[in-house]
Amino acid sequence: MAGTLGEIRDTMSGAKRWLLPDGVKEVLPPEAGRIETLRRRLLDLHNSWGYDLVMPPLIEFIESLLTGTGNDLDVETFKVIDQLTGRTMGIRADITPQVARIDAHSLGITGVNRLCYSNTVLHTASANPLASRTPLQVGAELYGHAGLESDLEIISLMLESITHVGVDAPLTLDLGHVGIYRGLLAGMSLSDEQEQTLFDLLQTKAVADIDAFVVTLDIAQQDQQMLQQLARLYGDISVLETATQAFTGASEAVLDAVDYLQQLATAVQQRFPKVALYFDLAELRGYQYHTGVVFAALTPAFGQPIA
Repeated sequence: MAGTLGEIRDTMSGAKRWLLPDGVKEVLPPEAGRIETLRRRLLDLHNSWGYDLVMPPLIEFIESLLTGTGNDLDVETFKVIDQLTGRTMGIRADITPQVARIDAHSLGITGVNRLCYSNTVLHTASANPLASRTPLQVGAELYGHAGLESDLEIISLMLESITHVGVDAPLTLDLGHVGIYRGLLAGMSLSDEQEQTLFDLLQTKAVADIDAFVVTLDIAQQDQQMLQQLARLYGDISVLETATQAFTGASEAVLDAVDYLQQLATAVQQRFPKVALYFDLAELRGYQYHTGVVFAALTPAFGQPIA
């Protein structure tokens, strides 16, 4: 047996066949041990907060995997044909929608559900040149309660998780609310194509392109101005006051979302006075399956969110 394995090793090495795809790597000792220690530490922390572990499947039929997730996740998802049924299956690119499905359809539990997860996902392309296409995703989700207390809890757990794994760099909490964007668009009667174009432009922060596109829309001038302002509403907490003034003519839902961000910011500052706050009201991360607050944590050393 040892001889056979040695022959295989020599053959693979000599032919340079043992190559991994770009963005895919094997994790070796001692790094693998360190990652597993951190993973276990996070899951133990989540469990101590009352979050139950779930293990969604690696692969699902595409219609259940991608329902309600939007085009971005569709593009990131590898598709294969099920040899048993001939149906298309997808290899998960994000565990979050799977956990939402488990909460909605599999548990059969009403009321508040706290669920956590940790597993590998697979992306068709790397998010950036240095990113892995097979990242380990660890997270926690709270379902069945919409309000300040639940948002504060999940944000607190995220910040606690970061420090729990040894990150001691200054943290910035990036806050947004997809209800602002949803509320602005609710009365504008845009086509699906127009909404997608606007969404894509907002993600690139291309202010000049947004301005040029918005004026082509058959909507009231006041609505055009509010969409143009949305792309510019980012920065410190003073952005919220500016937003209140900019959205004077908007629906109550929009103004309520801005006010909610103010309340949440106050609560976070009281609990985490050393964490800096940053607001981006055009941040639409997870827009397809989030309805309220969206958030991320950043540190000066990384150009991308660390959580």
